[in-house]
Amino acid sequence: MDMDKIKEMMGHAQQMQQQMEQTMVQIQVEGSAGGGAITVRMNGKKQVIAVQVDPSAAAVGSGPENSADLEMLQDLIAAAVNDASRRVDEALQGKLSGMMGGMDWMRMLGQ
Repeated sequence: MDMDKIKEMMGHAQQMQQQMEQTMVQIQVEGSAGGGAITVRMNGKKQVIAVQVDPSAAAVGSGPENSADLEMLQDLIAAAVNDASRRVDEALQGKLSGMMGGMDWMRMLGQ
């Protein structure tokens, strides 16, 4: 393989990387838990953009009897974040598979 061909391939790889980064920033998904009591919005880079908590889910009082409510709220937030993360993976796989010629990039990245 000659150097011109290698340079061409490297340039193409850089273009694909830039397209992937743009796609990741543009993708936004929502994950939820507790029947919508907690909603998390996340971008394709898996950065949390917003968290919405239904007021009824946030009604946690003080005292030992309410510690279970607080733990449940914390579990719901974690579940919503995990749901959003899974949805990002699905969205990226769908958008990027066309760019990469159908390669299973998630498996290649160990996701």
